[in-house]
Amino acid sequence: MKSQTQVLIVGAGPTGLTLAIRLRQAGIDHLLIDRLAAGQNLSRAGVIHAHTLEMLEPLGVVPPMLAAGMPLTRFAVRDRRRRLLAIDFAALPSSYPFVLMLPQDVTERILSERLTALGGTVHRGVEAIDVAQDVDGATVRVATPEGERSIRADYVVGGDGIHSRVRAASGIAFEGSSYEESFVLADVSFDVAPRADEVALYFSPAGMVVVAPLPGERYRIVAAHRHFEGTPDRASIQQLLDTRGPEAGGVTVRDVHWSSAFRVQHRVADHYRDGRLIVMGDAAHVHSPAGGQGMNTGIVDAVLLGDLLARVVAGREPETLLDHYGEQRRPAAEAVLAMSGRLTRLALVGGPVRRSLRNLLLRMIDRVPRVKAKIALQLSGIARRRWAVARPPSASRT
Repeated sequence: MKSQTQVLIVGAGPTGLTLAIRLRQAGIDHLLIDRLAAGQNLSRAGVIHAHTLEMLEPLGVVPPMLAAGMPLTRFAVRDRRRRLLAIDFAALPSSYPFVLMLPQDVTERILSERLTALGGTVHRGVEAIDVAQDVDGATVRVATPEGERSIRADYVVGGDGIHSRVRAASGIAFEGSSYEESFVLADVSFDVAPRADEVALYFSPAGMVVVAPLPGERYRIVAAHRHFEGTPDRASIQQLLDTRGPEAGGVTVRDVHWSSAFRVQHRVADHYRDGRLIVMGDAAHVHSPAGGQGMNTGIVDAVLLGDLLARVVAGREPETLLDHYGEQRRPAAEAVLAMSGRLTRLALVGGPVRRSLRNLLLRMIDRVPRVKAKIALQLSGIARRRWAVARPPSASRT
């Protein structure tokens, strides 16, 4: 591993891998490090939206993603078996008029294979423990299996998650708070399965649960829970589905392939760049899993940042071009936080009167195609295309 590079990327999740691919394509020298000795084998994020696929086209990863994933054209909100609202993605103004169900571990594998094919690599078991910048670049002290060492870089990009070391070193504020509820996340197989042609959000007096098909006859389960302790098992997931899903006994869990319970925060970085330090993905924004926007927003961050960094590092544009990254991507993150927050609050409405009013509102929306089309544009990310546009080259540089 080199001790000097133009761009050091901290974190080899989907955002870090995407940025590394884009820089590799542009011929920009970089290092991609991750503290984990191996990539995650958990699916976590399970959906790739239309706009994300559009942004990924130049990277050469869309065909294998489409081959491995499951395209679905409908998102439905239901009160047990009664449909309240159905959103159709088939009419999206995109080459990808669907949501692509694809577990995150498969997404990461495809990105990793593409990076390797381009001659890149991930340096694993390497953790950033200290970051210090100066006017000419940044020095990052890292812990490796062979001991500590320092890496010098022109720019350091933090794709290192909610507890980002890069963001902490920059002093960038990360304002927001936590939801009171925990969220249960699991991938399961069923003996008796629900319908496999839609992503369904179920409401009930007991709470909400999302049931989404995945490739390989598996399903993603997401449920909000007031105080969940421990790791969700088959019995606890079955109980969530019995009290919140289509109807009691309507689906039967056979196997739990993995599960987790966690608290969710909603935060956004005050700005995305401080001198030579830049943040993206969960290091820049975190929010509720409602709408499946987290990984998608981070991947779009990485594609745009890669394009801008390549122009600056190659000397084709002044460093001030990098300010365009935050000017574009922070409003996009704010829009995502607002949307996921509305969906979460809608799902967590309490009391029979308020739930009835919510359901009535959703049934009314279901009768208005124009409003439903706007919701599809928001969920797909297409409504946020305007915040993913690289600035044209400066006239003085052409």
